Order: sequence, then structure tokens, then C-alpha cells
Amino acid sequence: MAKMNFGGVEETVVTREEFPIEKAREVLKNETIAIIGYGVQGPGQSLNLRDNGFNVIIGQRPGKTFDKAINDGWIPGETLFSIEEACARASIIMCLLSDAAVLQQWPVIKQNLNPGKALYFSHGFAIAWPERTGVTLPEGVDVIMVAPKGSGASVRSMFLEGRGINSSYAVEQDATGRALDRTLALGIGIGSGYLFETTFRREAVSDLTGERGSLMGAIQGLFLAQYEVLREHGHTPSEAFNETIEELTQSLMPLFAAKGMDWMYANCSTTAQRGALDWMTPFHDAIKPVMEKLYASVECGEEAQRSIDSNSTPDYRIKLEKELELLRNSEMWQAGATVRKLRPEGC
Repeated sequence: MAKMNFGGVEETVVTREEFPIEKAREVLKNETIAIIGYGVQGPGQSLNLRDNGFNVIIGQRPGKTFDKAINDGWIPGETLFSIEEACARASIIMCLLSDAAVLQQWPVIKQNLNPGKALYFSHGFAIAWPERTGVTLPEGVDVIMVAPKGSGASVRSMFLEGRGINSSYAVEQDATGRALDRTLALGIGIGSGYLFETTFRREAVSDLTGERGSLMGAIQGLFLAQYEVLREHGHTPSEAFNETIEELTQSLMPLFAAKGMDWMYANCSTTAQRGALDWMTPFHDAIKPVMEKLYASVECGEEAQRSIDSNSTPDYRIKLEKELELLRNSEMWQAGATVRKLRPEGC
């Protein structure tokens, strides 16, 4: 493991060069890895592990997702089982269910956590707030995490492109003395480009903050506020969408993703540079109190409880679809659908 400087702070990072796939195969050569849940992260992580030569089985409830697993080449009775049977067969249980489903299935998972097994998560949620989730750790079991910093679809697509998505990793409980090796081997096995160290608690808090903040919640709020102001002052939907979203995602994001915000600023017009530098501080000052409020709500467990309460209701998906439909049918995103059709590549 190497120490690297991140903005003046040294952190531990593990790369494929230090922990090659051959070493990962050696560490896990006698393990049966059960992927529990074939929803968001399950397909990408399981298919990458299978392609990398590991012994993988799937545990999934009957339904559309079970059928999807069959379409991906998992065979009922051979590599595709019920959740209970997959847990019983496995030496490593990779729990990739949604947070709400983890709570529902925890009794089944827990009864199959015999000493020497490993319990793996890709999110710290269930372990970070045990008083709210009811997930308490049995003795004698390694409890580990590899959390890809992207969707399951990205985990798979970047693997197929020969790239790797970065992931965080953590060991919450080392019962066997092999927990760290198991963790890193699984991280490399699922296709991580590199792995950086965290804890279950830090991962859960930062993840929930990010989702509600700059990754999803805040960015939609920012987009909508700017779009509405432009429209209310006489700008057309196409103009408002292009100036708010299209230019950002198609032109500017690739620039600062590649070389940083300073490089992106340096490669824009002098008018854009001046405006960005002048206005970034007022935006920071306005947004920082909201981010502090958000962080406090996440850290104390209020956001976790809200997710548990909402996502556990029988009509959750019906209510979710109604909320997503409002987004989908809003003028801004309907304008976006037309703009995307006009892109030269036709996507």
C-alpha cells in the first residue's frame, strides 16, 4: 500500500500494480462468493468477478431481477439461488441489496454468518447506524466494505473498456486475520482502478451527503433555479437549457474532470473567467450553511431514518415513480430530451 499526497494530506492508496489480479485470485481461490441482490451494484460486481475468474453465485428473490440474472448467464440451481441458499453456500456474503432490503433480509443473512465467513457491503449505511437499522455484527465474522464511487452500470462499463472505477475500502471487523486481504482482493476483482481507505461510518456519511448535495440533490436545485430565472426573464427553453445544463455537461465538465477547475477556467473566455472568479464566493457563502445543515442531518442519523421509513413502505415504488414523473415531465427536462436528440452523435 502506498502513501499519496491529496492536497497536502497523506492517504493510503492501493493500486492494481501493488495488488494485481493474480494475487487477488490467490487470496480468494478457495472462497465461494455470493452476491446477494441483483439490482444496482449486483450485476456489475458479479459479472466483473466472474469474468476475472472467481467462484461467484447469486442470491436473489423471484421476480424481474431474478429473470435479469438468468439473462446475464446465471443458472438456477447452479449459480443462481434463493437468498437463503446462496448465503448458506458462501464463504463470502456480498450484501448488495438496497438499504431497505438489507433490513428486511438481515435475519436470513445473519443466521448464515458462521465463524470464518466474511460479510461484505458496498455502502456503510447498515453498519453506521445500527440503532436505527438493527444490524448488529456477530462475532467470528470478517465485516468488510468496497464502495465503488459510481453506479453499478459504470462499474461494468468501465471494466469492459479496460478501465477501472475508483473505490473506497474499509475493515470494520477482522475476525480471521485475513479481512484486509479479502477486502483488497474483492476490490481488485470487481474492477477497481484504485482503492482508498475509509471507515463504514465515514463512507456512509459522505455518501449520503454527496447524494443529497453536489451529486444529485443540489445540482438539480441549482439547475432549476437558473433555468427558471432565465425563462422568467424571456429566454426560450432551448436557450435556457443550453446555457444551464448542456454546455456544462457536454463542454465544461470534461475539461475540469480531465485537468481541474483552474485549467478549465484558463481555457474559457476572459469574460467567463472574470465572472466565474467574481461569483464563486457569493455562491459558496450562500450554499455553505445549507451544506452544514445537510451534513448535520446525515451525521445524526435523521437522513438514514427518513430513508428507512420511506423506502420500507409497500407503496414506495408507486410514490417514487410519481415524483420522478414530475421531474421527467418538467419543461426543463422535456427541453433536455429535445436538445439531446439534436446532438451530432444522436445520443
